[in-house]
Amino acid sequence: MIISVIRTVLLYLVIIFAVRLMGKRQISELQTTELVVTLLISDIAAIPMQNTGQPLVSGLIPIMILIAIEILFSIFMLKSGKFRRIITGRPIVVINDGKIQPQELRRLRMTIEDLFEDLRQSNVTSLSDIAYAIVETNGKLSVIKKPGKDSVTPDMLQLTVPDNGIETVVISDGVISAPSAQLCRKSVAWVEGVLKSKNLTADQVFLMTANTAGDFQIIKKEGKTR
Repeated sequence: MIISVIRTVLLYLVIIFAVRLMGKRQISELQTTELVVTLLISDIAAIPMQNTGQPLVSGLIPIMILIAIEILFSIFMLKSGKFRRIITGRPIVVINDGKIQPQELRRLRMTIEDLFEDLRQSNVTSLSDIAYAIVETNGKLSVIKKPGKDSVTPDMLQLTVPDNGIETVVISDGVISAPSAQLCRKSVAWVEGVLKSKNLTADQVFLMTANTAGDFQIIKKEGKTR
């Protein structure tokens, strides 16, 4: 029993390491090679977890080989556009200048219902609003609206929008995060100074956010906001 637990924990850590090496994509954003490697690693890891009579190394070696292959493929794809197209394919335009391309839908084995479902998920409800729709190499649909149908931006209205910079969580459940403070160009001393001005200590704070402009919000552990 103890051996099974140890093997499972070790393989779990190895898989986490493998995923970290391959990047931080979401499952829906995986390229073909990444998806294949992820599926193979999960299958390979399950065998030594269940069969304690099998040497652990027999599961680790194939996992390491798959990781190495994926990294090499990623390097080759960065250096060669032709190699990348062979492995991942190319983006396919399914709506061109407002017109649906039936031949491209057939190539993708994508029905009209599938297309409109993806359009709705992109917050587009009318075909007349679309200039282009492109199925990317990861299978996601990118939608470009016609100029007159796109959302109005402050630039179009010639308005100046204040830039408050990035907002980060500088305190979470009583713990100050120095990296998050640095991200919004603040220091731990600045955070502590704000808390002191509010007669608070870090362990009394459930959540504190701050941005580059120096604006902040504090939520105390009892739920009151200042």
